[in-house]
Amino acid sequence: MIPELDIWRAANLLVQEHGDDAELEAGRRADLMLERGDLEGRLVWKRIRRAIIELQAHAKGPPN
Repeated sequence: MIPELDIWRAANLLVQEHGDDAELEAGRRADLMLERGDLEGRLVWKRIRRAIIELQAHAKGPPN
């Protein structure tokens, strides 16, 4: 099991590297893991994707 801190670090790195496309990139990587039959890897990338969504929502702030 990958620690939650590492999930958030990976999410932050993807946001830095891919900006607004970070969520899509995490989704692509999750799909790749599924194609390879790596279900644990897919779950990790889904966790990273959820963290990215939270990071980006927090960065945008609450809706007006």
